[in-house]
Amino acid sequence: MRQEGERFLKEQITRMHVAVIGDIMLDKYISGQVSRISPEAPVPVNLVRTERSVLGGAANTAHNLAALGCHVYIAGVTGADDSGSEVSALLSDAHVDKSGVFTLAEYKTTTKVRILGARQQMMRLDFEEPCRAGSVIEQKIFSWVQNLAGQHMDSIVISDYGKGLITPSLAQQIITYARERGIPVLVDPKGSNWDKYDSAYAITPNLKELSDCVGYAVPNEDGAVEEAGRAVLEKYHLDNLLVTRSEKGISSVQNDRVTHCPAKAQDVFDVSGAGDTVMAVLAAAVGSGLDTETILNLANTAAGISVSRVGTYSVKREEVLARWKEEEGGFRHTEGAVSWDEAEAMISYWKSRGEKVVFTNGCFDILHRGHLTYLAEAAELGDHLIIGLNSDDSVRRLKGSHRPVNGEADRAFMLSALRFVDAVVLFSEDTPEKLLSCLKPDILVKGGDYQPEEVAGRQYAGEVRILPFVDGYSTTDIIAKIKKEK
Repeated sequence: MRQEGERFLKEQITRMHVAVIGDIMLDKYISGQVSRISPEAPVPVNLVRTERSVLGGAANTAHNLAALGCHVYIAGVTGADDSGSEVSALLSDAHVDKSGVFTLAEYKTTTKVRILGARQQMMRLDFEEPCRAGSVIEQKIFSWVQNLAGQHMDSIVISDYGKGLITPSLAQQIITYARERGIPVLVDPKGSNWDKYDSAYAITPNLKELSDCVGYAVPNEDGAVEEAGRAVLEKYHLDNLLVTRSEKGISSVQNDRVTHCPAKAQDVFDVSGAGDTVMAVLAAAVGSGLDTETILNLANTAAGISVSRVGTYSVKREEVLARWKEEEGGFRHTEGAVSWDEAEAMISYWKSRGEKVVFTNGCFDILHRGHLTYLAEAAELGDHLIIGLNSDDSVRRLKGSHRPVNGEADRAFMLSALRFVDAVVLFSEDTPEKLLSCLKPDILVKGGDYQPEEVAGRQYAGEVRILPFVDGYSTTDIIAKIKKEK
């Protein structure tokens, strides 16, 4: 299984052609720092630090497919508005063919705005209206599907978010046409009535969506999922029902067999868009000839990467391949400090995949909330965070003979246990300049009131970013309080 999966990720997946039809959205993330309650009302005040926009809905499925290396084509509608323009630009950046995307002057692009404080969602604002595309757009989309299928298509995804584009007539036209030509259609469903998906190759509900369809709460147990799955399989004339089951992984229910694939042990940070990631892997792999167990394991692996990130995230092929190959030398999350050579190899590997490496440094003697908030904000600036940690000798020179309180091994262990820290590297000098000359990160982050030109080792980084410390938190103050209480 491992070798077949690796071969697929290395070679086959880049030859797959997949079309996505569905509700296109824009996801916006506004991230900030929360340190006080508003005097006007009992609500937290979020001091905004960053804003970003990413593709959502069907567009996120397409983006995931493109990140996996597939040739991707998308059809849907956007409005003649700023969000629609952002969607168009993001699709171009992702190298997704958008020839099937039609702009409607009277329509507003569905947009979801998520407000985050310290990397946790505080609120979501939805801007949407029903899509009434009409028969003309419906016919244009079906003609677009016919044209693509006439060239070459390995699979088709119908991504239905219930916004109105996927009508029963459009869904059935696509499914019937594709089945006649042996092209599998996978459906991400919405609602409890799945008649419009009848005769699709596969439907990919989560447990709640399966429960809505069968009319009762399906327990998250193998037998119960099998029973409900077989009923749905028969009712809607499907070849496969692929049920995502949170911590219990994915189950495939087919006429002649059932396959359960448990999820990998994984810290879950944000599930936004994880279903789109699973769909992308399934759609890419379904025409590859891989066995069901391998396909489900690949989907689980990609989902594990997705949920470990904040917000909607498109998992890259190289990430899935590296995670898939962990037992064969891929980089594991290490407890404690790594050597300079190990850190240099990690950074070289990540950069080869086009990923951004962030570096920061400090003593981190007694970890407190201020440290964690600062490190979390630093991690958001890139894909990987490396911490340069002052050795015990270095701390003594900087802080005095009574420090550190915690030894370097303990400090490294605690930092490496944080989910947003990829590696910790010890250095014995007073500044990390020598270490930076070896690692050469993309972004060097410093906390406090520094000016970029004052930061040691800045010449070895792509850019320097200054982040403010959180007021009210200090290791020195903690030590003084402990001494006072004694």
